[in-house]
Amino acid sequence: MLKKKYILNFLIIFFIFFLDRISKIYILNLAENEGVVDITVNSFLNIILVWNSGIGFGLLQFDENLIYNLITLLIIIINFIIIYLILNSTRLHQILFCMILGGSLGNLYDRISYSAVPDFIDLNYSGYHWFVFNVADIFISIGIFTLIFLELFIKKNNEK
Repeated sequence: MLKKKYILNFLIIFFIFFLDRISKIYILNLAENEGVVDITVNSFLNIILVWNSGIGFGLLQFDENLIYNLITLLIIIINFIIIYLILNSTRLHQILFCMILGGSLGNLYDRISYSAVPDFIDLNYSGYHWFVFNVADIFISIGIFTLIFLELFIKKNNEK
C-alpha cells in the first residue's frame, strides 16, 4: 500500500503537468484557429507563441539534432535524479522537487512530441522583455529558487 505522502507527491506532479498541458493545448489550438497568437493582456503581459528548442527560457538552442537529443537525454537523467531526491528528502523539499519534476515532465513531453517546447507568456516593462516562458517554467523556477533560498538562508539560521 502506498503511503499518503507518495500519493500527495504524485498528485502535485500530476496537477502541475496537467495545468501545463491544458495551457499549452489552449495556446496551440488558438494558434491553429487564428494562425498566430499575439494577445496584449495589459501593458506588461502579452501572450505570444514561441517555439523553444533549447532548455529553460530559450537558453542553449541548437540547430543540431544530436545536441538536441543529448540535452533531452540529460533532462531525462536529471528527472530520475529528482525522483530519487523526492524519495529521500524532507516534506518541504519533496514538495519543491515535485514542483520541479511536474514542470520538467510537462516540457519533456513537448520536447518529445513536438521537438520543441511552446512558450507563450511574455512579460515586459517599457519595451524590455523577459524570456518568453510557460506554466511549467513557472513551477520549475519557483521550486529551484525556493530550494536555493532554503539552503542559503534557512539552513544557515538553523546552524547558528
